[in-house]
Amino acid sequence: MSDRVEAMPAGTETKLYFSRNPNPRLAVAVARHLEAQVTFEFASPFAPGQAERFRPLNPNLSLPILAWPGGSLWEADAIACRLSRDARSNFWRSDDDEPDMIRWLSWGKDNFARACDMVHFERGTKQRYQIGPIDAEKVGEGLDAFGNAAAILEIELAERQWLVGTSVSYADFRMATFLPFNDVAGLPLGDYPRVNSWYRRLEAIDAWRDPFRGLDAPRLPPVPGQVEPHEL
Repeated sequence: MSDRVEAMPAGTETKLYFSRNPNPRLAVAVARHLEAQVTFEFASPFAPGQAERFRPLNPNLSLPILAWPGGSLWEADAIACRLSRDARSNFWRSDDDEPDMIRWLSWGKDNFARACDMVHFERGTKQRYQIGPIDAEKVGEGLDAFGNAAAILEIELAERQWLVGTSVSYADFRMATFLPFNDVAGLPLGDYPRVNSWYRRLEAIDAWRDPFRGLDAPRLPPVPGQVEPHEL
């Protein structure tokens, strides 16, 4: 299979393989928001007997994967870009706002989203899949990083509703990747009123709030002793 992403012929069936984990959830939310012409299929590439099916589509075996006859694309950001272009939408900014959007994608990955991920991994992922006890030191490190990043967002959101321009963009979706899982992460979102209000605006978007509505999407394993939702 060529590494080059070819244009998909009109009428070609495109499939988005997903799970309920954070990055696949993000890709599904983007597709639903854009009303993308894709078929959704729940997948478990790491399940017994599945690796050989999915390795030609993504050698990492990670989700999400966008696939069509003769080609595939992996990584949530790349898929969001592709779906937005196919929909002729400026959700993935392609005008003068594009550098600003990419700034937020880059900063979020190394700061806000990274901090959310650190805490969620310890309190959520490790507990769901029984891969070890919560590392309190890592949680503390993540909470400190979250506080630093959220304080910056609090300032940036003082005079605007969205991160880029005057309407929601992929920058907002990407920045919030882990916040739908805050019922287990317990990040103190409520300590940052503007950030909290920004996230509530995202939650008012149907595709973000409930991207799996109507899809065959088995729920994630429960977290033993799940914490109560915190300010979400």
